[in-house]
Amino acid sequence: MNIYDIIEKKKNKKVLSEEEIYYFVNNYTSGKIKDYQASALLMAICINDLNFDETFYLTKAMVDSGDFIDLSEIKKTKVDKHSTGGVGDTTTLIIGPLLACFDLAFAKLSGRGLGHTGGTLDKLESIEGLNVQLSIDQFIKNTNDINISISGQTENIAPADKKLYALRDVTATVDSIPLIASSIMSKKLSIDSDYLLLDVKIGSGAFMKDLDHAKKLAKTMVEIGNRFGRKTLALITNMDQPLADYIGNSLEVIEAIKTLENKGPKNLKDLCLKISAKILLMAGKYEKEDQALIALEEKIENGQALNKFKEFVEKQDGNPAYVEDLSNFKLSEYKYDLICEKSGYVKKLDALLIGEAAKELGAGRESKEDGIDLGAGIILNKKIDDYVQKDGILASIYTNKKEKIQDAVSLIKKAYLIGDKNEEEYKLILGEVE
Repeated sequence: MNIYDIIEKKKNKKVLSEEEIYYFVNNYTSGKIKDYQASALLMAICINDLNFDETFYLTKAMVDSGDFIDLSEIKKTKVDKHSTGGVGDTTTLIIGPLLACFDLAFAKLSGRGLGHTGGTLDKLESIEGLNVQLSIDQFIKNTNDINISISGQTENIAPADKKLYALRDVTATVDSIPLIASSIMSKKLSIDSDYLLLDVKIGSGAFMKDLDHAKKLAKTMVEIGNRFGRKTLALITNMDQPLADYIGNSLEVIEAIKTLENKGPKNLKDLCLKISAKILLMAGKYEKEDQALIALEEKIENGQALNKFKEFVEKQDGNPAYVEDLSNFKLSEYKYDLICEKSGYVKKLDALLIGEAAKELGAGRESKEDGIDLGAGIILNKKIDDYVQKDGILASIYTNKKEKIQDAVSLIKKAYLIGDKNEEEYKLILGEVE
């Protein structure tokens, strides 16, 4: 067996065996297969596709290339959720405390933000003292103690995926559903859990741009999870506009806390309740979705979910005063209000452009080594279907980079389209895949 024959086989649209896929993954990870050879195979895969068995074997090989995080010492049912990325997506900080109130173990290993999408760890670090790099023993203990723990991923989770993704990024081989699905699922399946819900984003601020491709990706990932023995479900949700009204690290934590106080935006709350209800059904806590939704609403209204978030913050050495008084969050020095130039309805609000503007202001990073400004970001005062008066405030921006204000303003202006009211109301949840 050699890499030349494997490349030739896929070039000729033939099916690769499990042994051939393992040979490729193991030898590329170890450095025996060179980048130019791996690039050729990735391009052949992009052009000629993988069938489901090939995609499953690729996922499994990438899982087996690194550590498996054994969480069997966590006594309760372990639940996890994953979003495929977006703008203003702070759902983890709301869903985690909610589910922990139902005696489920929300044990989540998360990452940092890159490009226009925010990372959960960066957001949490806007709370003074909060430790997001727990040892696995501490991660397990915290989850057993209070039903929730969120920490950074270990370095040796699916190393084959890290190496392959870096190569895909520079060889125009990112947009392949089997490669996307195996990349996402290899990381999720390297961590022990009982139930997994996938939030597959579609729209301007997401990687998937149309519903058919989003459904295909969701179906592939669900089938991989189920075949792996992990009960998996996917929702397809709209990212044509940012999910939240607050975009940026400190700002998104502020909005998550507001949502747990029942003062957050409707879209964000509705999606968090929907995802949480689906997980409660998967875990057997309720038989009907409306029962789960009523119970979740109660956890917000009676303050239990907010108290659980505060308990989580304290358990990971964060300052609870930040939960009690939102003025403790320090926003960036310069504030600028973007004024609307005409009256009308917001017809469009391009999520990608808003994310790019937030990155310009300092809220995102180009590479993993870049620093970020936790206090930078954007507050969107108007979203799709909202009416805005001429001279009203469309958005407020915060930054320490005064020289970047006009660049960000140009992007935000381009993101907004003001005109007549849309004929159809903006729809947040677009599908479900079991």
